[in-house]
Amino acid sequence: MRMLPDFSPFHSSWTGAGPRVGVVMSHGFTGSPHSVRPWAEHLAASGFAVRLPLLPGHGTTWQDMATRSWREWHRAVDDAYLELASECDYVFSAGLSMGGTLALRIAATRPVAGTVVVNPGLVLDDPRAVIVAALKYVVKTTPAIANDILKPDQDEGAYARTPVAAAHQLKKMYKDTAALLPRISSPVRIYKSTVDNVISNASLEFLRSRVQAPVDVRYLHNSRHVATLDNDAPEIFSGTVDFIQKTVAALAGHGHSPEKDTAHEQA
Repeated sequence: MRMLPDFSPFHSSWTGAGPRVGVVMSHGFTGSPHSVRPWAEHLAASGFAVRLPLLPGHGTTWQDMATRSWREWHRAVDDAYLELASECDYVFSAGLSMGGTLALRIAATRPVAGTVVVNPGLVLDDPRAVIVAALKYVVKTTPAIANDILKPDQDEGAYARTPVAAAHQLKKMYKDTAALLPRISSPVRIYKSTVDNVISNASLEFLRSRVQAPVDVRYLHNSRHVATLDNDAPEIFSGTVDFIQKTVAALAGHGHSPEKDTAHEQA
């Protein structure tokens, strides 16, 4: 049975042992926390403090989203990061699709311990992207590519229409974030679906060419774009916990706390 999407933010406190670890998370473009909530809940059950905000203009109406700036989306995730950083020894960033872009942006502008992204976007393949700045004055919306999920009876809670003005904001965020990728200095784990009808491999290849920190790509063979609600979700969830635990163990073993690192400054 298909469950109604839950648009509310997710928040959990640290309940683990050893260093205090937090994870700041983000959902995707036109979507909602519902698409990554099971991921967030799994991390919380593993003892990590988690912050998963509802991005401005999401979970309301496409008309609301059309009035929003990409910098508002980034600010919501950045504020969540700062909240975690004030109470944790280590903070990781994570996200799905555009949420992956935001997670990478946090990694480039804040001292995170590591980043986990699922089907992240950095390149707009749609040929209309070239004229999207002008197109938004002619066409208000286009049909959304939502629920690209192999598993039956799943609903990510995305809008049925995509506001073209918001797509223009997405394009600007991609461009701005792409320039920051070489600043990422902590490890990145990428989960990429082999069949993804939303984000092509161009984004993955671009990311790999620009990020100089260690990048580990894990391919998902039984999921589509919204893999966090798909058949390979358990692999993502358990793999994220393993990645975090091993990264923290390595950092703690060297007496390093990235939250005291001042090498990054917010862009």
